[in-house]
Amino acid sequence: MSAAASPGLLEIADELYAVGLAEFTPTRDAKVKELKGTPLAAQVKALRKPSTAAWVLNLLVRRETEQVDQVLSVGAALREAQRSMSAGELRALTRQRRQVTAAVTTQARRLAAAEGLKVTSAVSDQVESMLTAAIVDAECGRALRSGLLVSTLSTNGWDPVDEATVAAALAAPEALGFTATAREAPAPGPPDLKVVPDPEKEAKRLRAAEERLARAAEQYDVARAAHQEWVSEVERLDARSLQLQAEIDELRRRLAELEESCDALDEEVAEAEESRDSAAAELRTAAAERDAAQAARDRLAP
Repeated sequence: MSAAASPGLLEIADELYAVGLAEFTPTRDAKVKELKGTPLAAQVKALRKPSTAAWVLNLLVRRETEQVDQVLSVGAALREAQRSMSAGELRALTRQRRQVTAAVTTQARRLAAAEGLKVTSAVSDQVESMLTAAIVDAECGRALRSGLLVSTLSTNGWDPVDEATVAAALAAPEALGFTATAREAPAPGPPDLKVVPDPEKEAKRLRAAEERLARAAEQYDVARAAHQEWVSEVERLDARSLQLQAEIDELRRRLAELEESCDALDEEVAEAEESRDSAAAELRTAAAERDAAQAARDRLAP
């Protein structure tokens, strides 16, 4: 793709990366045919199909725009707060960040399921890693907000992601800073009367977000406790398995010793039987000689 995007390329990309994952390639190719003979045709043809995790994130950005914006705002606040926090505060902050990304990942999976795509655990992990990167790294956040991801990004939580890596995760390097267009109307609710703004609107939204986070955190704690119980059970069974294996190995060693002793005894029995048979032959010879001598003497006796 060229160093500078042609006019309209990002707008076309915004449309393409909003369609279903299976529809991306035919939709893109149809657009290329429509643009045949124009400079945009080659650039549109070069737009890459997103990975499954990238598609789920692009869907999330368009369907839950406000929620994603709130997550990115929280990320900006957390990055600022990290500069003066103690180690204990940072650990608590990390736990909260994980709760937020887990809750948003769950929402992203639900959106994908509604579109007929079942998100695997591996894809879910990639989605959560990208959300974490978007919180801790501003450039990753801008990449997410573009809605033009073709792959996901990850971070160790401290070091920034280099520009080349961020650019490679986008449909076009120029997409960094682009804002995806929301593709679904908000859920039905009371009309939003602009002429009479609700002074508590932001507070209500914050309370709703906090309640949602609290529910997600509670579910996480329950799931974590159940997981820990099974981890302990697996460790107990592993220990018992090792014990039984050690006993089996000892019995096998003892059996080998007994088999070796039995083989040695068989050899001794064979040697003894051979000596017995030889002695029996000598006994018969001696008996015959004795009987002959007795007969000779008897003939000479008066």
